Amino acid sequence: MNNYIYSICQLFLITLTLTANAQKMHTTKWESGQLDRRTKVGVWEYYGYTASKEQVVVQRYDHSTKELLYFRPNGEFIYNIEMKPGQWTRHAVDRPPLFIGGDPALATYTTQLQYPPQAQERNIQGQVTVSFAVDTLGRASGHRVLRSIGGGCDQEALRVARTIPDEWIPAKLGSHAVAVEYELTLTFRLAQP
Repeated sequence: MNNYIYSICQLFLITLTLTANAQKMHTTKWESGQLDRRTKVGVWEYYGYTASKEQVVVQRYDHSTKELLYFRPNGEFIYNIEMKPGQWTRHAVDRPPLFIGGDPALATYTTQLQYPPQAQERNIQGQVTVSFAVDTLGRASGHRVLRSIGGGCDQEALRVARTIPDEWIPAKLGSHAVAVEYELTLTFRLAQP
C-alpha cells in the first residue's frame, strides 16, 4: 500500500512539474502574461507609455475567456458606426475598436511596409490612410484607401492592412457591440542620405 501511495505521489509531482514547465511567464516592454506552449493563456497586461515615459497598462485581456477586462480611455471616440445594415453615421462610442495588445501589437504588422520601387524612383513620400470596417465580432473587411499618395504606396498600404489578423475587440455603444469604420494611417518616408 505504501509503494502505491508513493507511486501516486511521484506521478502527481511529475504532472505538476510538466504543467509548470509548459506554462511560463512572458514579459516584455509591451506585454506580460502566461504562455502555454507559445499560446497566450489567462490574463495578459499590455503596456503603453505616457509623454513622460511612464509605463501604463493600456489593456488587460483574458486570452482564455477571450474577454477584455480593462482598457485605458484616451479621449473621445467618434467613428462612423453602422446603425442599421448599410446605414453609417458619425457617432461617439463608449469603447473604440481595440486591437488585442494595443498599438505595439498592431505595429508588428504596420511596420512591415515595403517601399514600392516606383515611389522611391519618383521620390514619393507621405501618408496613406486605409479604412476598413471592424464588425461586432472583431473581424475586419471592406479595406479601401481614403488618402492616397500614389506610386504604389496605396496598394502597399492596403496589402499591409489586410495582413492584420482578426484580433479586434469590437467597439461598444452602451452595452452593445457595434460595427465601426476604423482608419489606419501608414507613413512612407524615404531614408535621408
